[in-house]
Amino acid sequence: MSRQMISYTKSILERVSFDPVLFCKELEKAIRMLLPYELEELTVWVLNFTKEKPELKKCEIYLNV
Repeated sequence: MSRQMISYTKSILERVSFDPVLFCKELEKAIRMLLPYELEELTVWVLNFTKEKPELKKCEIYLNV
């Protein structure tokens, strides 16, 4: 079940990445919902995903990186 949740979260974040505000909002929801080990995986994914998208970099503050 949890594997599905992290995959679902990534797909949602990919779909809303056109809007930085919406991306941040969805990222906040995911952080509240995911388990600690899932959050580690999501953190790595977000850092890689936002590497080429400077407009989304500001959302990294929610990850406490």
